[in-house]
Amino acid sequence: MEEFKNKKIIITGATRGIGLAIAMSYLQAGATVIGIYHHNQKAADKFLAQGRAFNNKLFLFQCDVSNPEEVLQLYKDVEEKFEDIDILVNNAGVRRDAVLAMMSVPDWQCVIDTNLTGTYLMSKYAIPLMMKKKWGRVITITSPVAYMGFAGQANYAASKAGQIGMMKSLAKETAKKKITVNCVSPGFIDTEFLDGLTQEQLAEYKKMIPMRRFGMPEEVADAVLFLSSEKAAYISGSVLEINGGL
Repeated sequence: MEEFKNKKIIITGATRGIGLAIAMSYLQAGATVIGIYHHNQKAADKFLAQGRAFNNKLFLFQCDVSNPEEVLQLYKDVEEKFEDIDILVNNAGVRRDAVLAMMSVPDWQCVIDTNLTGTYLMSKYAIPLMMKKKWGRVITITSPVAYMGFAGQANYAASKAGQIGMMKSLAKETAKKKITVNCVSPGFIDTEFLDGLTQEQLAEYKKMIPMRRFGMPEEVADAVLFLSSEKAAYISGSVLEINGGL
């Protein structure tokens, strides 16, 4: 973990769930974390309070990753303060579940804009900052739903499949610059992202998992740190599944 002490990491959706676990893991490894959150100020304030234990290594910025103007301004602020970055973790994501025939256009668009367009925008402006150093890591949190599909999640599945396709193209574009691009694909992880599912749904989903349990956010964070380490220097264009054998 010594290798992360001089690294600067942007993490979207950094104040809750998987994003929070990833951010905390990087902080514990000595990295500087630039956490992005959308509108949950209470969660941001709580994380900032926790972050005081890490010697001013945590910085939070509010930004809607689906908004091109806000993302452009974010990167202007980041470049002014930090000059460059080393690692981007695209973690921000939303769900708006409904069967496709009943899915509203705004619910379709919200999920595509946040999950897929947000990944595009954050990666678009991160790559030039990584090219300054001729080194970088882009890791996107996708989902097994990308290829399995679940009833009521056509928008979510489409956004996650799109992330994988984008990752594979970007990996080819950046390989010569020593910038690797990969996805981590968590299955059912015990976070508030499962809120809204009934107890019956949760029980059925758990039966689908060979290990018969939901994963922990820290288990996803371990995978992200591995892919952003020097030990993963020859891994690019890949999807690492964290799903209990799903």
